[in-house]
Amino acid sequence: MSSQIKQYLLHFSLFAVTFVTTTLAGAEFTFGKPIIAVTTEGVFVNWGYTWADFAAGLPYSICFLSILTAHEFGHYFVALYYRVKVTLPYYIPLPPGFMLGTMGALIRLKSPVRSTKENFDIGIAGPLAGFVVAVGFLWYGYTHLPPADYVFQFHPEYKQYGMDYAKYVYQPDNMPNGVLDITIGRNLMLMFFESFVGDPARIPNMHEIMHYPFLFAGYLSLVFTCLNLLPIGQLDGGHVLYGLVGFKTHRIIAAGFFILFLFYAGLGFVNPYMPTNDLLLYIPFFIAFLFFCLRGLKLPPRDSFLIALAIFTLQYGLTYWVPTLQGYSGWLLFVFILGTFVGVQHPPCEIEEPLSRGRVILGWLAIVIFILCFTPNPINVTQVLKPTP
Repeated sequence: MSSQIKQYLLHFSLFAVTFVTTTLAGAEFTFGKPIIAVTTEGVFVNWGYTWADFAAGLPYSICFLSILTAHEFGHYFVALYYRVKVTLPYYIPLPPGFMLGTMGALIRLKSPVRSTKENFDIGIAGPLAGFVVAVGFLWYGYTHLPPADYVFQFHPEYKQYGMDYAKYVYQPDNMPNGVLDITIGRNLMLMFFESFVGDPARIPNMHEIMHYPFLFAGYLSLVFTCLNLLPIGQLDGGHVLYGLVGFKTHRIIAAGFFILFLFYAGLGFVNPYMPTNDLLLYIPFFIAFLFFCLRGLKLPPRDSFLIALAIFTLQYGLTYWVPTLQGYSGWLLFVFILGTFVGVQHPPCEIEEPLSRGRVILGWLAIVIFILCFTPNPINVTQVLKPTP
């Protein structure tokens, strides 16, 4: 068997496994029937799982993978146009029991991208293609919303409260012990669809949107698009910013944006109101974490440590004066990956050339898309744990 055929089989196998894991995830979101149940008492296999349960996850997986595939092949076809050697997408599955069913996908460029123009075009093609497909699925989802009482088939206990159930059931005292409460944050795109596209009487509550597969998958795709458009390193947004402002200005903006992103992600993670024993452990650990993230700036170790200390001091002081101030710790792993593996700076191109007016307009459009998709707290998962009587 030739190496090329083996490579094709690898890509197809990863896609097939990812299709299965995302469908399993979609079935769990939509109908609450996981094939593997993770509870406070352990991990259990749901032996009553059926093909009908699996099929319920197809709308989510088809929507999510369609958007993801459009994004990756946007990069792929533009790379081929410029005769840059590139791989097919590597899809990254997550095992059952993990929330999204996938960590996304990526392609590898196997030959250098020579010019600023080529770098810009390959970088921006993915998020633009994925965004267009995501908007299409969201438009369909919001124009085909089920009746408002649709949620009662998943939560029959809500019926006693009628359509005002949200005023009562999301209080911790009224929620069953051990239940996972999943909420998503609103971004400007969702606000637009809720205000101008969907029927206001049938707009789902943010606690229940995972039961609406087109909305949930479309929303998650917007979050992924936003992350890809961060103007940092060799992320898609880094390529776009590099093309717009050049190497020197990119270094400054990317470093400042990375520090702000790190500051927001860790805000409130360690605060003065934690138990003293926890603070003695968490403070040195968190400062070390900040230091390793900041190594992506390629500064001398002393400077990285001083910036880490300054970030922590400001975070700690702000949460002392405003105890409710909170960032989004869910970003911390992503920031760590950026700082330690991806890097903050963009390498210089062999051929530096100004972008055409059309490309500049597309670059600013990508920035607008980033703003529209940005969500400070994209998804929050909390488990209701009540004290034993």
